Amino acid sequence: MNQKDTHKKEIVSSSEMNVILNRLACQLIERHGDFSNTALIGIQPRGTFLAKRLVTLLSEKYNIKNVPLGLLDITFFRDDFRRNNKPLEANSTDINFIVEDKKVVFVDDVLYTGRSIRSALTAIQSFGRPSEIELLVFIDRRFSRHLPIQPNYKGRQVDAINQERVIVHWKEKDGEDTVYIINKDKI
Repeated sequence: MNQKDTHKKEIVSSSEMNVILNRLACQLIERHGDFSNTALIGIQPRGTFLAKRLVTLLSEKYNIKNVPLGLLDITFFRDDFRRNNKPLEANSTDINFIVEDKKVVFVDDVLYTGRSIRSALTAIQSFGRPSEIELLVFIDRRFSRHLPIQPNYKGRQVDAINQERVIVHWKEKDGEDTVYIINKDKI
């Protein structure tokens, strides 16, 4: 075990992630039925893994086909993008439908300060005016908010202090489905 690993603690296992994903999918079905007027929008970069996973689950396990899925890049809508010392790498936005009068569910892996969601609220306006916007997050860091933003759906609530980071690992990107809490001061 290297020095970095000694300050990393698993807080959600792969099997727990699977249970949480199914619960979130069921909650979405309860609220949105067949998704005929609802779209999921994954917030780039890490929310896209969760959004794609949910769409796959809805289709394969719950037989809800053709759930509109978009991917939204918020890089240049962030209020801190000019404050970075290193150049930012933008992700691509892929929304091939109009959001006008649709119910939109923003999907992100971790809700921390709320600034990413504020940026997404601004960015989505380029694609129309949704009738309603909801927020689904895998991890809610409830005591770290800078803005008054709360999720409609949350997988797990984590109380982490500011020196700690919560990192969601997705099999598609990181080779495993696990959530870790890492003490930033010790890395």
